[in-house]
Amino acid sequence: MKSRRIGATDVSVSEIGFGVWTVSTTWWGITDEAVGIRLLRQACDLGITFFDTADTYGNGLGETILAKALGERRDRITIGTKFGYDFYHHSTRRGHEELPHDWRPEYVRFALEESLRRLQTDRIDLYQLHNPRLPAMQRDDLFATLDALKQEGKIRAYGPALGPAIAERQIDEGAYAIERRRADLVYIIYNLLEQRLGQALFPLGRAAGTSFLVRVPHASGLLDGTVKPETVFAESDHRFHRVSTEDRKRQWQVNGLTKARQLGFLWEGRGRTLAQAALQYVLAESAVASVLPNIYSEQALREFASASDLPALTEEDLARVNRLYAESFGLEAPVGG
Repeated sequence: MKSRRIGATDVSVSEIGFGVWTVSTTWWGITDEAVGIRLLRQACDLGITFFDTADTYGNGLGETILAKALGERRDRITIGTKFGYDFYHHSTRRGHEELPHDWRPEYVRFALEESLRRLQTDRIDLYQLHNPRLPAMQRDDLFATLDALKQEGKIRAYGPALGPAIAERQIDEGAYAIERRRADLVYIIYNLLEQRLGQALFPLGRAAGTSFLVRVPHASGLLDGTVKPETVFAESDHRFHRVSTEDRKRQWQVNGLTKARQLGFLWEGRGRTLAQAALQYVLAESAVASVLPNIYSEQALREFASASDLPALTEEDLARVNRLYAESFGLEAPVGG
């Protein structure tokens, strides 16, 4: 497993990271804590050193489960967590609706101490603003607090995890974080089928020395084989909390699979799976430090973890992908692309 550095800091992360959301929330079908602990330990054994969580995952479970699984290996791993949602005073919500944010310095320090306690550690390697809006990025008192926490050694790097997925807004938020706040990192959605944020922000990051973390590299199952033409999704499926109608869900599925079939040149006869090719495409961007696929089984874990050690995609591969994307894969007004 290869590693990359976060910006100008001394923090390193494995190229493939483990998003603890799959073992600490109820959206992925893993409800047995023992299964989650086993997957986290297996990931570490396979060379994954970067584990990313958030204080809101399972109302703290995302941090306590990480401490249970890997507390004894703390000095071997890099921990990222997130803050901003006040689940201490607003613990109930419907579906995927957002909780209120609190960006006041006193709340930031309170949230950090609670995360340190749950993680059973004395520092957070990557401390991330959880889905901030532009007004939060413009708060001088917030960033003065983060800089102070860095000086105190309680955090080692910081930056925003952008979301929910409204690209126009996230471009503005990411650009502000990079250019005005000199963030060490920015966390975005980016993959073979969804490139808008990366195209807008990667050049800014490269110029400023900001690193990127990437989630949803498999386009919510379109690029790892879990979504098939016959797949039927429940109304509550996490993939569709931003796709409102059945027609749009079906269009997303049909268009996405049509695009994926055109990418066979990346993996057919090449000694890699489509899922591994999708990860390697993200890692082909020099500004990306780590990519975090959704890990929900030992089989997926092993497949994804091994992608870091496979031969990289060629320049010809990348150019061909870029041509397909620029042409919308031959589809008109594709959903989610």
